[in-house]
Amino acid sequence: MTDAPGGILSGIRVLDFSRMLSGPYCTMMLADHGAEVIKVESPEGDTSRSNGPYRADDSAQEWAGYFVSLNRNKKSIVLDLKSPDAKAHVLQLVRSSHVLVENFRPGVMERLGLGHEELAKENPALVYAAIRGFGDPRSGESPYAHWPSYDVVAQAMGGLMSMTGSDRDHPMKTGPGIGDVFAGMMMSFAIVAAVRHAERTGQGQFIDIAMYDAMLSLCERLVYLYDIEGKVAEPAGNGHPLLAPFGIFPAANGWVSIGVVDDGFWRELTRVMERPDLMEDQRLSTKAGRRAHAREVNEAVAQWTSRHSKQDLARLLGGRLPFGPVNDAADIFADPHVAARGMIAEVPHADCGKQPWRVAANPIRFAATPAVAPTAPPRLGEHDGILDDPADGRTTR
Repeated sequence: MTDAPGGILSGIRVLDFSRMLSGPYCTMMLADHGAEVIKVESPEGDTSRSNGPYRADDSAQEWAGYFVSLNRNKKSIVLDLKSPDAKAHVLQLVRSSHVLVENFRPGVMERLGLGHEELAKENPALVYAAIRGFGDPRSGESPYAHWPSYDVVAQAMGGLMSMTGSDRDHPMKTGPGIGDVFAGMMMSFAIVAAVRHAERTGQGQFIDIAMYDAMLSLCERLVYLYDIEGKVAEPAGNGHPLLAPFGIFPAANGWVSIGVVDDGFWRELTRVMERPDLMEDQRLSTKAGRRAHAREVNEAVAQWTSRHSKQDLARLLGGRLPFGPVNDAADIFADPHVAARGMIAEVPHADCGKQPWRVAANPIRFAATPAVAPTAPPRLGEHDGILDDPADGRTTR
């Protein structure tokens, strides 16, 4: 593969059959860094196109925020996979592609004659990536293999909800769709690793990630706690089961986070708090001691933080120990860190002259090969011309 300008993954072609969040997040990571991502949509389009929200100037409700955020830098073609000629089009595209991504339930692509084994005959170097709720039978037959799954199911079954919330009687999901996003992020890594292998050997392969498995990997603490101490990890509220003070504390005008692990940070905090009694208390001088007296420690810190504003606490603690205010969207948009790091990206509108969209930028920073400048998300079927010339100058490997 020859190097070309436009991102570290320039020259890689990805066929994206995925929908909603997990797969599109994965392919967004690839597209942001230069891969050519061709989104293969049904005539109705990705479900996320109709999920909203819509701007006031979008009376036709063509551009859902959900879709815009995940599908910048991509192309769109329309194929009805149940139509007689769809398979021929897919096979043509596969011959000039490096990666295929899908997040259907097991067996869907096989019934269409488009499973991994069939496509590998056309392109032995193809990396076929599948994100499923409970994995693919090729790598382990789950009793739940054919259950449909969304983020909320993965969070529930993978352990995240059992560790989140105020107590065991009130399990809680996280706000972001981490069950989808984390699986998609892990798959983007897997794809890059498999493409590297294919470049060296000419051998493609099938990769699958179960959303359940990804959540269990994220919740690694519950495994070693159960293994070593025989304890079932429980929700820690806004605290930490092993450390104190470590968590969320009240401020006069909101909330702040404080994370003390090292004993030196504890001594620094007690100095700022002007609490020599806490500094000199030998019961609290070590991590183990503070864990044993976590309620006392956390109450003392909370009483102190509640008397100060978030801004005052930032001046008192910022740079001295792990500290940060709890930010909402308005805080984030106004934060100088976000501006300095360029973490709110502007995506040009598909209609010339209209205000660009603002989305969360890609956080990965390559010094020599930065992410590509965002391009507008595609209209449904905007790039159907690819079907007339699927190779577009590319050669199979």
